Amino acid sequence: MSEIEIRPDRFDSPQAQELIRAALADLGRRYGGSGDDTPVDAAEFVPPHGAFLVAYLAGEPVGCGGWRSHGDDGETAELKRMYTSPQARGRGVARAVLAAVERSAREHGRKQLVLECGDKQPEAIALYHAAGYERIPNFGFYRDYPSCLSFGRTL
Repeated sequence: MSEIEIRPDRFDSPQAQELIRAALADLGRRYGGSGDDTPVDAAEFVPPHGAFLVAYLAGEPVGCGGWRSHGDDGETAELKRMYTSPQARGRGVARAVLAAVERSAREHGRKQLVLECGDKQPEAIALYHAAGYERIPNFGFYRDYPSCLSFGRTL
């Protein structure tokens, strides 16, 4: 098994955008439409207010995830655009990206990480439960959708 390498990257870099397009296509297959209409700006993922990370296996980009500031308290971050390409699934990429995103947010003074997920993403829900995330009241763009599930964890 190849070692997973995780590197900070710009949200709007070609590698990140390729993975984000794949993530949105996957969400579109599950839920319809564009996959996710949540407003997202690349500037939100620039330290110290956010970060974006890309995972590599054998030099190929295979996963991503990032965090952006959430709310006005300066202590909460929101996880966005977590994705692992199908050929890399089951190899620990998502767990490694999630841990790296948590570490980055913690290093920038965040004390809690929150996220939105949909009920048609059982593998993501299992990952978040295994990592210690618990259900919280829904928030964000999809908060009023019946399929929306929100999770949070103290860092």
